Amino acid sequence: MDAVDTPALLAELAALVAIPSVTGSAAEHEAQRWVGGRLAALDADVDLWRLDLDRLRTHPAFPGTEAPRTEGWGLVGTVPGAEAGAPALVLAGHVDVVPAGDPAGWPGGDPWTARPGVRAGRDVLVGRGTCDMKGGLVAALAAVRALRAARVRLAGTLAVHSVVGEEDGGLGAFATLDRGHRGDACVIPEPTARAIVSACAGALTFRLEVAGLAAHGSSRTDGVSAIGGFETVHRALRELERDRCADPDPLLAGYPLAYPLSVGTVHAGDWASTVPDRLVAEGRYGVRVDEPVADARAAFEQAVARACAEDPWLRDHPVRVTWWGGQFAGGRVPAGHPLPDVVGGAWAAATRGPRPPERGAPYGSDLRLYAAAGVPALHLGPGDVRRAHTTGEDVPVAELTEVAGALALTAMRFCGVA
Repeated sequence: MDAVDTPALLAELAALVAIPSVTGSAAEHEAQRWVGGRLAALDADVDLWRLDLDRLRTHPAFPGTEAPRTEGWGLVGTVPGAEAGAPALVLAGHVDVVPAGDPAGWPGGDPWTARPGVRAGRDVLVGRGTCDMKGGLVAALAAVRALRAARVRLAGTLAVHSVVGEEDGGLGAFATLDRGHRGDACVIPEPTARAIVSACAGALTFRLEVAGLAAHGSSRTDGVSAIGGFETVHRALRELERDRCADPDPLLAGYPLAYPLSVGTVHAGDWASTVPDRLVAEGRYGVRVDEPVADARAAFEQAVARACAEDPWLRDHPVRVTWWGGQFAGGRVPAGHPLPDVVGGAWAAATRGPRPPERGAPYGSDLRLYAAAGVPALHLGPGDVRRAHTTGEDVPVAELTEVAGALALTAMRFCGVA
């Protein structure tokens, strides 16, 4: 723990925040090269490669994307273990971030300059990506650095997977696993507010296309507004959300909505005095932790079909449902697997406090890709996800240090010490 270098960690986080690596942008590659340089400086074996997007998109399990993208880069840094056959651990994080929004809402008007601040009496670092999840990725680098500084030689292999495209589907983690990079377990330092997240719900991006009948606004009864049709379907989807959230998985029971359904964009009409004859709405739809994606889609489509069948106009002009963008399944650590116990014990030792609570998360993440590949995975990372994607996003400084230490101890306890 004494080898965790907090000033160096904060300096590295500020440097990584300064790279505006919005999902799908060229700056993702710049961020990957920056992380690769840090891994090389730690004497890790570095694999930096350009993703074969055309091939990946044809894979039947491709997780989808939303942001326009012409390229992507994978990065893995591996510290080989000293003993053949010893357990191998992966620390996985993403460099991509969501757009920063209005600069006026950030300290100094600049979301890409990390600045110290205080929130709720705690020292924090403010900047886009500090919480989600450059802080967690830099904490993983700090853990590797601490192990080297303390001259710890692990029996098993320790790998850092730095990925792109997590925010819109998980392209980077999918490509990394497709390349053959694996481990016996994976810790993803997404923000968890000093808890262990061992199960994640999923989220599917959907599009609704609603037809209407155009008419002059002064004689709107001659037309059929697509907005009215959307209101009918939206009510049905709200009922679907209530039904699906009525009996959540115990790990998600504390959330107001375990499997939220949210409409994020609505576009209708092309002239103020014309009854709109088309509406397009897009949103995200929660998937239960252990629910097959096909079953979740079927429930959604059936709810829309029932709403259309009960409406005179929509009965003959049914709403079209398409699935595009990120397609996150749910995932969890297998029952009885030792990973939560190992990570919880490492956290308690690193913080000299109690073991962290274990819970689930109502959002999709790369956890489900590792789980689907046979690599049990969980989250433990600095910050609170409620600060992610916000204007003025921040991460507590103390949690960066705590997580770095906990990850280092996790590696020692899971991989063994030579």
